[in-house]
Amino acid sequence: MVMQPVLEIFAADDFVLRPVGEHESFGYLVLNGKLTPAEVGTAVMRIADCNDSEPEEEHAPCPTEPLGIFLHGLLTMPDLFAAGGFRVTDTTGTVFVEPGCCNGLETWRDWLDVLDGTGCAHFGHDLSSAAEPVGDTVRLTHDVSGTDGSPVTELPADQVRRLVADAQQDLPDFLSLAGAWAEQHLPAHAAPVTAALARALDLASSP
Repeated sequence: MVMQPVLEIFAADDFVLRPVGEHESFGYLVLNGKLTPAEVGTAVMRIADCNDSEPEEEHAPCPTEPLGIFLHGLLTMPDLFAAGGFRVTDTTGTVFVEPGCCNGLETWRDWLDVLDGTGCAHFGHDLSSAAEPVGDTVRLTHDVSGTDGSPVTELPADQVRRLVADAQQDLPDFLSLAGAWAEQHLPAHAAPVTAALARALDLASSP
């Protein structure tokens, strides 16, 4: 069984501000410390795009140059979002947890609540994957709102704890790559972009 942090991405055929990789829309990019520079660029630009909106209370003038405008929401929004989550698959490729619509990577700590036995976690909708504690195990359901044939499995809680720890470590590994990428490609914005990415992945307060 494998758990990986994944970012939902769109095709970036018309994106010209910085080099990005080629991906199909509504696919997933696994975030870890092994991404190519183009894949890192794709991830950074996608997270910026997830937050491409104006803060409710504007405290600083909006930039006028294209890149500054594109990064403005990422650098000023108080609550940041990164579409995706932790995906769980087995060795045959069967998916037991897949982030649904409106789920974000910043909610990864919900897995810790499941392991603490404080309740179940739902990972978006259309489809609606869920994880819930059942005694000493964790039940994973691919789509709780789907048909009776939706994949379901139960894993020992200790195994899930190890899976979460491995997936959790992939996030700072990615952030390290993203920081280096930003220093090279976004030198005027590198520090605030890296800090914003840490907040979008809920790493700013990680132990």
